[in-house]
Amino acid sequence: MKITAIKTTLVNAQMRNWLFVRVETDQPGLYGWGEGTLEWKTRAVAGAVEDLSPLMVGRDPRDIENAVRVMHKHGFWRMGVIGTSAISAIELALWDILGKELGVPVWRLLGGKVRDRVAVYTHLGLGDMRSVYETTQPDELAELGARVVAQGYKALKVVMVPYTHMHAPRRAVDHVGRLMEALRGAVGDDVEIMLDFHGRPGTTAAALDYIHAVAPGRPMFVEEPVQPGDAEMMREVTERSPVPIAAGERLIGRSEFAPHVARRAFHIAQPDICHTGGMAEARKIATMCETAGIAIAPHNPLGPIASAAALHFDVVTPNFLIQEEMTGAVPWYDDVVDGPVERVDGAWMVPTAPGLGVEVNEAACAAHPYAPEVQHAANAVLDDGTVVDW
Repeated sequence: MKITAIKTTLVNAQMRNWLFVRVETDQPGLYGWGEGTLEWKTRAVAGAVEDLSPLMVGRDPRDIENAVRVMHKHGFWRMGVIGTSAISAIELALWDILGKELGVPVWRLLGGKVRDRVAVYTHLGLGDMRSVYETTQPDELAELGARVVAQGYKALKVVMVPYTHMHAPRRAVDHVGRLMEALRGAVGDDVEIMLDFHGRPGTTAAALDYIHAVAPGRPMFVEEPVQPGDAEMMREVTERSPVPIAAGERLIGRSEFAPHVARRAFHIAQPDICHTGGMAEARKIATMCETAGIAIAPHNPLGPIASAAALHFDVVTPNFLIQEEMTGAVPWYDDVVDGPVERVDGAWMVPTAPGLGVEVNEAACAAHPYAPEVQHAANAVLDDGTVVDW
């Protein structure tokens, strides 16, 4: 069996553009789908897929580990998130092909299931960017949180820490505390709440001020309390935090996770399968974290193929905690991809279809062509003109 072509499909889903990758083979009707969605870098990832394709055409798609080695090593330049997102998309498509050829779901190929259901959470506003990033008042936050719970979710994530720099103003900290109080009151004690700080605090002191303000609401975790990449800074926050700390969506591959894991710099790791190098790399990261007593809560606010891949990963990962998802982020979500994700009582069910279990309606995709994403980060400017982390 040989790879004959690799093609990309772009789908504008309002908040981001989904990037689907189709790997075709010389076996009639046998192909695989992957996803490499990377907001604000869409065309760059599509170009990277095109650049990597000559390294793959003519190879056996079932030799997945070797294919990934070739893409990393024969591309010469070290891969950043754009390159690894392209590699991830191709790698996922190869798993899809292998599962289809053998007639089994990908989770079977990865060692079999360790659970019968996968806990999930979604975002405030169910994917609407304005709700996610522009909800700043307690009453509004409470109303939107209650709507998510009404959709059957048992967990949700919000972004409510304001744009910050080296200091967390007292009024801002107190306001965040009121927001948390209002949200907890609206959703009740049985719903898990995650708080994404988006790396906005510029110091550990600023991050910890906000963390102490929300601690009475008992969040499941606080995500990216400081910018990613500095393991010592993250460790300092984690050691002093009264609530669990999560991070990792912007860490790429084992080499970037390793210093954080060695320092126990967070309680929960959040690798993104579509950014960090694919299914096998995410599994290696999860195993490394399991050894250190670190849980896994994969990052995934992406499209339907990414969700399918995450589902298979979660089914087989012993230290899995909870899965981020955005199914139904647009009204036509299920029109473009027929996938295996089935949510029952706040959890995904274990899929049974071969491969990843997805089929893409390319005609439906064409009805939503690429369009530039909203540059929401342009708002991350303080009153004095200082540009800060979004």
